[in-house]
Amino acid sequence: WLKFCSGLPASSPSSQLVTLIAMALLAVLARGSAARMAPSAAAAVRTWAPLQRPMLARAFSDFKFAKTHEWVRMEGDVGVLGISDFAQGQLGEVVYCDLPDEGAQFKGQETLCTLESVKAVGEVYAPADCEVVEVNTALSDEPATVNSGPESDGWLVKVKFSGDLSSLMD
Repeated sequence: WLKFCSGLPASSPSSQLVTLIAMALLAVLARGSAARMAPSAAAAVRTWAPLQRPMLARAFSDFKFAKTHEWVRMEGDVGVLGISDFAQGQLGEVVYCDLPDEGAQFKGQETLCTLESVKAVGEVYAPADCEVVEVNTALSDEPATVNSGPESDGWLVKVKFSGDLSSLMD
């Protein structure tokens, strides 16, 4: 290794590659020894290691999804219902939302509302037996909110479930 490195001109691409490999090796070694160092020394080692990847953790979601691309987010005993980002993308720009009236009751897999877009009409299904307790009235003025914020401001209805939600996915 040393013979190979000492025989390379400093400006050659091979020399630069060797330098990068050496830096990566030092970063890996420093990461292992950083845990055994004092906190301030460990922080110093982490700041100079350019090849170290940030640690990512899985963020658990409050959303549950149906196979037909509806989502449910529970707020106490009331479920907020909308369509997934994938579904709104497939549907295209929503131009009209035909939402149910408050107090309407639906069986699981029954059509809860329809969304009309420039491409098609999409049906939104009740994920379980439920009763509508609130409707997103902002969608009557601005139905494209379903596209711009399908999992936030573009929610469709709030419902009280009386059926089983165990078929929903995380």
